[in-house]
Amino acid sequence: MRRSDFSFALPEHLIAQYPAERGSDRLLVVDSARDRCEDRAFLALPELLNAGDLLVFNDTRVIPARLFGHKPSGGRVEVLVDRILDRNRVLALVRGGKALRPGHRFFLERGIAVEVRARSEERFELHFDDSRPVSAILDEIGHTPLPPYIRRPDESLDRNRYQTVYAQHPGAVAAPTAGLHFDQTLIDRLTRQGVQIAYVTLHVGAGTFQPVRVDNLAEHRMHSEWVDISDETVLAVRDARSHGKRVVAVGTTSVRALESASRTGELRPFRGETDLFLYPGDRFYTVDAMVTNFHVSESSLLMLVCAFGGYERVMAAYQHAIVQSYRFLSYGDAMFVTAA
Repeated sequence: MRRSDFSFALPEHLIAQYPAERGSDRLLVVDSARDRCEDRAFLALPELLNAGDLLVFNDTRVIPARLFGHKPSGGRVEVLVDRILDRNRVLALVRGGKALRPGHRFFLERGIAVEVRARSEERFELHFDDSRPVSAILDEIGHTPLPPYIRRPDESLDRNRYQTVYAQHPGAVAAPTAGLHFDQTLIDRLTRQGVQIAYVTLHVGAGTFQPVRVDNLAEHRMHSEWVDISDETVLAVRDARSHGKRVVAVGTTSVRALESASRTGELRPFRGETDLFLYPGDRFYTVDAMVTNFHVSESSLLMLVCAFGGYERVMAAYQHAIVQSYRFLSYGDAMFVTAA
């Protein structure tokens, strides 16, 4: 398939700029077995799940990864930390840093000096000349790294709302947005119903916003992200399977994590990097259904959902969502998709 096969026209007004109240979003149910879609409320999710089904959440925590500063010449720079390498070094994207080379310095808010140590294509290795660890500096002057299609500065509300209620492990620079629809009340309702809960960790990187630049999908090279799947989660999946229950991944990041650890055909504990790119024609070994948001045209995330739910079915569902004025992207509405 070609990148252009995943193109669709999205009206600007359907790109959600602010989050709705948790649990108040809409849910488009894409039933692959019956080849139909249905408009529901997100709070109806428990009606789609059975006792013993396993919900798998990505418990990564978004860090305040966006920083602002200036070069000695006065030119502005904007830093998006992609990964913390150690106490003083990060890997980052730098807007306004086209002329920066190893050895160059610039300054962040409050006069914090940063030195460029290396550059590889779009990413810079940066060293923070400060006695405090990078994590403390981010907590002090960092901003919530809202996606580029949210066309406003981050606000205080985003510190809470661009974060899942179950976030545990800091390291993501973008939220696993399907999880933003869940509040603790809904999670408690699901567990009382007998739905089981498990967690994976995938630290969403800045590469999630990078476009697919080749038209031949076989030539696309996916960005790498850190994944941790515990023995406990593997056992929970095996238990659900043994009782004939479904594994339901919350978000494309949970799907990618689980399927990265399932390439042999069986889920195994995994800790390391994944650059798995899933698109139509690929096989899914672990996930039976997924909760996901609506994604950007021609994005790798849309390609993953099409691979999972069926290309024609998912693309038709997107057109239905546009006609029905669903809210799109990170702060938008959700889909419940069963495997094709």
